[in-house]
Amino acid sequence: MDKTVLIVEDERAIVEILKFNLKREGYDTLEALDGETGLALAREKDPDLILLDVMLPRMNGFDICSALRRDGRTVPIIMLTAREEETDKVFGLEVGADDYMTKPFSMRELLARVKANIRRRNLDYAAAGTLLTAGSLTVNPASLTVTRNGQAVDLTQKEYDLLLYLLNARGRVFSREELMSKVWNYDYYGDMRTVDVTIRRLREKIEEDPGHPAYIMTRRGAGYYFSE
Repeated sequence: MDKTVLIVEDERAIVEILKFNLKREGYDTLEALDGETGLALAREKDPDLILLDVMLPRMNGFDICSALRRDGRTVPIIMLTAREEETDKVFGLEVGADDYMTKPFSMRELLARVKANIRRRNLDYAAAGTLLTAGSLTVNPASLTVTRNGQAVDLTQKEYDLLLYLLNARGRVFSREELMSKVWNYDYYGDMRTVDVTIRRLREKIEEDPGHPAYIMTRRGAGYYFSE
């Protein structure tokens, strides 16, 4: 499989359980018991996915996620948290996490999310080499890049996947449940706020005026669509 998961978690027992189950699924693993080490490993080793605890010694998970996104790194990040506060979950998504799980979690569910997030981006949305344009936006599926007015736009994997999915079905309205299934590739209906926050982040990066979007539109009571 040759895919590497970085586990950043300060509870050694949880690290060992995650490590055992991931290796059984064929993944290589790296481990860090504190935030600073985790950030350094992420930058040095460039893993395929990060399982990132929120409450860590020396540097918390939110700050690690923010730092990696400022670096321009698109690695999928699943945050692990024992917190139940809704604001913490949303904040994790706001700073660039692709998903989160609340402890205690089902190992089967976590492995399913790892598999869904670590997969290679699906290039079947458009033929390789075919540029997709909309207004000032250009998406190149072959190089997995997005530009606006000729300037590169840094998107996370999920932001890119979501944009590409909507762009290739211009005018079609998708419910949040459909987007969770098709873009996140989950076989269950996850937390719909994940879709809403990712839409908001994406608008902030590609829209001239995110408060009055020209590309990604909302159909009240129905879902989201890319303007024709």
